[in-house]
Order: sequence, then C-alpha cells, then structure tokens
Amino acid sequence: MNLPKDYRLEMKKILKDCEEYKKFMSCYKNAPYKGIRINTLKISEEKFKEVFNFKIEKSKFSKNSYYIKENIDSIGNLPLHHAGAFYVQEPSATSVVTVLDPQPGEKILDLCAAPGGKSTQIAAELKGKGLLWANDVIKNRAKVLLSNIERMGIRNAVVSSCDLDVLCGKLTYFFDKVLVDAPCSGEGMFRKNSLAINEWSLDNVKMCAKRQHEILNFAAKALKENGVMVYSTCTFSLEENEHTVYYFLKENPDFELEKIDCEFGRPAFDIGMSKAIDTKKARRILPQDGGEGHFIAKFRRKYLDYKNLNKFNYKSKKIRENNIGLKLFSELFNGHPYGKITRIGENIVILPDDLPNTAGLNVLSSGVLLAKIKNDTLVPAHSAFMAAQPSEIKSKVNFSSSSPEIFAYLKGEELQVSADVKGYVGICVDGVVTGYAKAVGGRLKNKYPKGLRLF
Repeated sequence: MNLPKDYRLEMKKILKDCEEYKKFMSCYKNAPYKGIRINTLKISEEKFKEVFNFKIEKSKFSKNSYYIKENIDSIGNLPLHHAGAFYVQEPSATSVVTVLDPQPGEKILDLCAAPGGKSTQIAAELKGKGLLWANDVIKNRAKVLLSNIERMGIRNAVVSSCDLDVLCGKLTYFFDKVLVDAPCSGEGMFRKNSLAINEWSLDNVKMCAKRQHEILNFAAKALKENGVMVYSTCTFSLEENEHTVYYFLKENPDFELEKIDCEFGRPAFDIGMSKAIDTKKARRILPQDGGEGHFIAKFRRKYLDYKNLNKFNYKSKKIRENNIGLKLFSELFNGHPYGKITRIGENIVILPDDLPNTAGLNVLSSGVLLAKIKNDTLVPAHSAFMAAQPSEIKSKVNFSSSSPEIFAYLKGEELQVSADVKGYVGICVDGVVTGYAKAVGGRLKNKYPKGLRLF
C-alpha cells in the first residue's frame, strides 16, 4: 500500500516503540475488518443467528457487533438487510456508542450523524423510549441518514440538516448525552478506501483539527448539567485527537474528562502539555487491536451557568391529534399509537414524546410518517410498517430470506396470495417486517418504494 511519506513519519513519531510501529505497518498487508451490527429493534440476536446463513464472529466492541468471516456478495441486497435486521458496520466503529452508553428514556443528540451507523445503534439502546436527534449539515447525507433511520424501524427520532450553531443554540442544555463523531482526515479508512489515502495531507489534518474544535464547542452548548459528551474520530493523528481534547478542556472548565474503562483498545497518549488534563483517560483503537481505528474521549459537564437557564423554553406547540390518522392506525395495527398522531401539511405523522419546538431547525423528519394525503385519501407509508413489529400488524405474510417471493417483492413485482387476504398487508422476511402491499383479488399489489428496489 502506497502510504504518504509524511503519514508514515507521523505514525512513527506517535507510536515511538519500534516494535509497535512495525506491528502497525504490517497491518496494511492484511485485508480490512468487515462487520455487521444486529438491529435488536427488529430481531433478537438469537433469531438473527438462526436465519443469517453466513459465518460471523462476535466482536468485543459492542454487544451486538460481529466480524464477517466470509465474503458476501452484495450484502446490501440481502432481504434481511432491506428489512433492517442488521447494519453493515466495521466492528470497532460500534465502540463509540458502547462508551456513550445510551439508556432508555434519555434525550440524545448525534451531531454529525450520516450515514447513520452510530445513530441507529443509539436508537437500539434507547428501545423506543426517549428521543434521538440525528443531524448532518449536508442535506444529501442527511437524506441517506433518514433512509437508514426508516429502514431500521426507529420510532423516536428527529432527523435534521441544520447548521450546528443554530441547532445547539436553540437547544441549549436540552440533551442528556451528545455524540460528536467528527469529520476527520480518515487515517483509519486507509485500509479500505484508497481515496482516503489520496486526499490525506498534513494541511488537511490541521484543517480537520480546527473544524473539530469548533464542532465540540457548538456541541457543548446542547448538553445538560452532569450530561455526557463523547468525541470520536476514525483517525490517528495527535492534532485531531489528544490535542483537540486538551484544548477543548482548557477552554471549557465546566467539563472534565472521564476515564474509559473497557476491554477494547488501549489508553490514549500522554501529550505532556498539562498535569491537570490526563489525555490517557481517552481511548485509542489501532488495527492491531482488532479494528480499523478509532479515538474516543468521554466528557462530563460538571456545572451550568444558571443565570442563562431561564432563556430556554423547550416545550413544543400544542399538538392536535388527527382523528382520521388514529382511525387508519387502528385499521392497520394492533394496540395504541406509540406517539401523538397529527397532520403536518399533507403528511400524517406519529410524533415522539418529549419533542421540543423544531421550528427553524431544518427538520427533515420527526417520528414516523404514517400516511400521505392524496386526493383526500390516506395512503399508508412504508415507514409506518418498517417501524412495526409483526405482532402489531393486523394482516401480514411471511417469506423466508431464500424464497423467490421475497426477491420478487424487493424488485417491485406483484405476488399471489390467498383470495381471503384483503387490504393492506405487511410483508415479512424471516419474521422481520420489510414493507407492505395491498391485497386485491388474490394479488399483492407491490408498495415497496421504487428507490429501494432491487434491479
């Protein structure tokens, strides 16, 4: 692998130990790690292992992450992937949310969230309780994020594409936890992406470090007293990691660095700049540690500026529940709605609880889209079925992941069904919901979104 000379010199300087440097460089002769994370919002770990017909091996980075131990052609085309049963994610990337430790009921902000690996992992840990706010400033990336949020069946998320100063300024002190998986020079991507090598330079490292410092200062505004903020990158440089942590703490005395106790990786480096700031409390993962590479630091906010607290009012506007939407929900699903059903424009949505006022925050989606209004008729949305468990759907059919029927469905084709099946029907693969169809006269009229179909 043709690594930049300046990069090799920097890594030799950072690692110091000659044998450690040799181990690090020898990793570039090997193939990159590949992995998946099971989405427990839609399938249990035990059930997944029964129906996933490929060899996987448990990783130590999170409780639901696995190494893929064989080549899988077009893994994104697998029916279980379409159903949101798993997310393709390099195992060490899951360590960040392990350190964040989301708990059901918490309000969590993922500030640099696209494409959604860490956001969807957070949501699985929240178990539908609390609020996930996932943001990406680049709108096209935020749309990919939204697609993954919907695919993974997440009910309690807000997806936005908002400038960080605006978002964190309007939601000051609102969140229990904040994740900043910051844009970086991507040195941990070198083994799997040659473009990352071509784009690397010392000037880019410095530019990234400056941007990361700005992002952290914005993110800090959004965190409650005693709240936790986790900062992470997939790069190895001191400037983007230990130095960024040091300068953030120096400028923000209301924050402290907490030691990360875990079974993976190694302590970060002592940069020798201050005895008061022990950067070794942070964590590094190198390729020889079983992952492509990550840096993780965990901050806690010690106190707030109480004189500013009265400036912020997070109560959302009064929501008027939509009776037509409630009726449609009861026709399609069992049980009670998991949020407030209301109308926003031509959309009927199920809004999550604890939702603040989203005005001016460039929100792409809140909660789950239940239906669209077309010619005074409610047309159910794909996302409403993706967010449902099979037991919650009144009418459904199930296919195995190897059946020709499920592949025909994913291609947008019509299917035969018993003539006594009528109306809207959930489509499941190995017991995991992957969409819906409309049964008419013994045929299932396909409602799988065109943009998601196999070709």
